[in-house]
Amino acid sequence: MVTAAAKAAAEVDGKPATGNRALPRHVAIIMDGNGRWASARGLPRVAGHRAGVQAVRRTIETAASLGVEWLTLYAFSSENWRRPASEVMDLTGLLRHFLKSEIAELKAKGVRLYFIGDRARFEQDIQIDLGLAERETAHNTRLNLVLALSYGARAEIAAAAKAVAEAAKAGTLDPAAFDEAMFAGYLSTTGIPDPDLIIRTSGEQRLSNFLLWQAAYAELLFLDLMWPDFGPEQFEAALAEYARRERRFGARPG
Repeated sequence: MVTAAAKAAAEVDGKPATGNRALPRHVAIIMDGNGRWASARGLPRVAGHRAGVQAVRRTIETAASLGVEWLTLYAFSSENWRRPASEVMDLTGLLRHFLKSEIAELKAKGVRLYFIGDRARFEQDIQIDLGLAERETAHNTRLNLVLALSYGARAEIAAAAKAVAEAAKAGTLDPAAFDEAMFAGYLSTTGIPDPDLIIRTSGEQRLSNFLLWQAAYAELLFLDLMWPDFGPEQFEAALAEYARRERRFGARPG
């Protein structure tokens, strides 16, 4: 069944759309609002995070079924480490469960996993499982799924700048030949296309230290619903909105 939102995503001005204007190659999502979703229902915050995992499952399947090539989910920010210890434990516990219970299914469905962020901050067993998940899904091609874990864009950019400075000092990099494309090669997203569309749930309208370099020309969409309520209908509607926009990348209108 083709929903009205899906049909709109496939057309522009009533005509079939072509190229990236119709379908973003890379969608990135700031999954916000789990705690508020739980609080509104008189539930503990961990219940919201568990409901958020269900939304993750729906979103991965929807992205794959609609033909999105890359999906990046902001799953755990570097700032999340500052939350109460009990909540951090709940979040890392859910990550452990996801890695143990979901990888086989994702592999079977053709999903390839990537992880960006400071994985060294996680306990050793999680680090091992992250590496295993990447290796186990390395040959899949249906959907590229990037999970941003212990990720912060400012730290990513600072680390890249440090690596550039060290390479210049060592004589392996010529500063005169250095450009934006070379700098991007030092980021954790090397080889990953920049996001075309960034979605944030919960009604908040900011990027919160997410893909700051990569988001330079992304279309931004802020949704007034909590992440656990995000499903296929909302995803399709977001793609329909993307299809209606005209991306100019700084150029004058035609």
